[in-house]
Amino acid sequence: MMDVEKLYEMLKKAQEAQGYFFNKDRERTFELLEALLVNKERYGYMVCPCRLASGDREKDKDIICPCVYRKPDVEEYGSCYCNLYVSRQWNEEKIPQVYVPERRPPEKFEF
Repeated sequence: MMDVEKLYEMLKKAQEAQGYFFNKDRERTFELLEALLVNKERYGYMVCPCRLASGDREKDKDIICPCVYRKPDVEEYGSCYCNLYVSRQWNEEKIPQVYVPERRPPEKFEF
């Protein structure tokens, strides 16, 4: 299994180039990255650790990290649902750090 530090460095470079930053709370970030690796081991893909996966890649494709909800969440709230990916302003506490509501439609929870 890939190590968390390696995943962190790899994703950091790729995501920052797109304007997405890891939460400055490194402990929280590493917990989430560890959970992504556990899910990759479990399901074969890195599904969001903050949501319930079905184990069916097709059904879960909207929550494979980075999920399809990240962009609208970060645009509106400065953070994704899990607080893994955030905007620079969010990390610098220039915008309020508020609860990000679940955007995933309820029918996606039915397995």
